[in-house]
Amino acid sequence: MNQVKIGKFIAECRKKNNLTQMQLAEKLNITDRAISKWENGKAMPDSSIMLDLCNELKISVNELLSGEMIDMNNYNEIAEKTLLEMSKKEERQNKRLMMSMWTILITNTIFYIGILLLALNTLKEGIMLGAIICISTIVFLIAGFIGLKFEVDAGYYECKNCHHKFVPTYKEVMFATHLATKRHLKCPKCHKRSWAKKVMSK
Repeated sequence: MNQVKIGKFIAECRKKNNLTQMQLAEKLNITDRAISKWENGKAMPDSSIMLDLCNELKISVNELLSGEMIDMNNYNEIAEKTLLEMSKKEERQNKRLMMSMWTILITNTIFYIGILLLALNTLKEGIMLGAIICISTIVFLIAGFIGLKFEVDAGYYECKNCHHKFVPTYKEVMFATHLATKRHLKCPKCHKRSWAKKVMSK
């Protein structure tokens, strides 16, 4: 999706409907700064207000995401193209989240081991050594929880039995047996437990 093109299209539709940025913002219960960011191509409308925005601008969601008015003759073709672009964008975002997760986990593990080895080799037994071990362990665990959150937010887990793709809760993932990013989870569709693998898109 071309954010700049979509932004210009939003501005054109707003003006066509004789609305100022402030008036449109009031109708959507947001700030005019948000409208300005959309129209300058710096941000996209949130999915929660997309339908309301389209209603105010008298356009379809497909036209909004395409950044142009759509002729009914090629409506289906453009709709498929838009969905494909959205799927690719989602996949890229999910891959970035997974890359962030691995970066956090690997860096954190190296840092944790390094701090422990350094502390054990340079400090004698005592309060200082205990404090360093405790603090570094807490930091290690916090970073692990953050990394896990990235994993949960990135993409889906695919059931090995019925191939249904789903997003489990953070708690389910945290307590599930795992091998790297494969988790032993219960599928909400077939209700069977299997080693669900991580996938980036539906």
